[in-house]
Amino acid sequence: MVRTILVVGAGKSTSYLLDYLLKNSDSENLRLVIGDLQPKNIPEQFSSHPNCDVITLDIFNDDDRKKAVSSASIVISMLPASLHIKIAEDCIQFKKHLVTASYVSKEMEALNDEVKKNGLIFMNEIGLDPGIDHMSAMEVIDRIRAEGGKMLLFESFTGGLVAPESDSNLWNYKFTWNPRNVVLAGQGGAAKFIQEGTYKYIPYQKLFRRTEFLEVEGHGKFEAYANRDSLKYREAYGLQDALTLFRGTMRRVGFSKAWQMFVILGMTDDSYTIENSEGMSYREFINLFLPYSPTDSVELKLRYYLKIDQDDIRWGKLLELNLFDPNKKIPLKNASPAQILQHILEDSWTLKEDEKDMIVMYHKFGYELNGVKKQIDANMVVIGENRTYTAMAKTVGLPVAIATLQILNKKITTPGVQIPINKEVYQPILDELKSHGVNFKEYEVPYLGYNPDSVAS
Repeated sequence: MVRTILVVGAGKSTSYLLDYLLKNSDSENLRLVIGDLQPKNIPEQFSSHPNCDVITLDIFNDDDRKKAVSSASIVISMLPASLHIKIAEDCIQFKKHLVTASYVSKEMEALNDEVKKNGLIFMNEIGLDPGIDHMSAMEVIDRIRAEGGKMLLFESFTGGLVAPESDSNLWNYKFTWNPRNVVLAGQGGAAKFIQEGTYKYIPYQKLFRRTEFLEVEGHGKFEAYANRDSLKYREAYGLQDALTLFRGTMRRVGFSKAWQMFVILGMTDDSYTIENSEGMSYREFINLFLPYSPTDSVELKLRYYLKIDQDDIRWGKLLELNLFDPNKKIPLKNASPAQILQHILEDSWTLKEDEKDMIVMYHKFGYELNGVKKQIDANMVVIGENRTYTAMAKTVGLPVAIATLQILNKKITTPGVQIPINKEVYQPILDELKSHGVNFKEYEVPYLGYNPDSVAS
């Protein structure tokens, strides 16, 4: 009997997802239906596959959406997180399982009782971060507990970066994910975590000046700034008694200090629009945020304002982005500063067709066993193939695809709105990911606790 998988939304992170499902389509009796608002953008290698159908799907068209969901055996939603709820409500109505890579929203969580009552599995947070971070963390935490250990510290860091061989700018960074998320990172409240038993808070305006440094063998040094709410998973991971719980985003050293310039200027603000933005030059945009001077140039005013010298590497980073070019124009109408900054950065930070990205994940597990404090550090590095088959697409898409098959094949059976923290979910997925080159190296290191010397002032 043929089983139909509906994939709603086929953006940048779906190449490996679609590839995996179609490669397994004959042996697993699968028919793939890709529903997208722009079906012409689906690569021919997928759309022309004999076991694949591509349909035009506007999720705001209730009839078309319900028809597509009702015809499926299981649904994968790769839409933006805010749009999952429409699909989720249809899945309950037509009794279909659902898989997403997004954080569990309050609206999704509110469906838990209905989902359980109907014996359905709504698997969320099954991408990279969230996703592989949960699964790889719980595998080690469960192992420590099984040996009788008590968790004292957990730190987790993930970075979507450019691979060294494609690293061609002073920022050591290119977009591998939604650029808007990068520009707005850290906004919406203070970052909060717990350090040696004390709650800590970092306001947005200070976030990129409080970085922890990490060394990954064979790949060099990185820095990490705090994620918004590290305490979110304390209960899910069973870390209520841990003295330190910290989650962060990784960048190459120097990125955060340079990014802080945009924060100080107000260029990451998305709360208002600039009425005459269309046709404005990059140079004019920069000048919006600087004091008036009848004599000083925009460059000079900016250096004064940011207190940086001409030979500061950060100044070179700003010049590299063509920020002072009077001939480069902004094509966006009534855009916010953040939207304009994103457009400017995409000019310089977009991967070329043959360029590669890199995913780095780093965990620290501090625990006590038989009265002795110990620590395990674990890291994962994945290099992409090109702009289509990125490491980001691989680490987001493969866990989604593998989980979907596990649910279809009744290997994952626990109903409810959930994240992949139970062994029946994480173990087979992690095992299969290893065969795709997605695996962790573990190191036993001296227990250091949370190292305050690694945090910049």
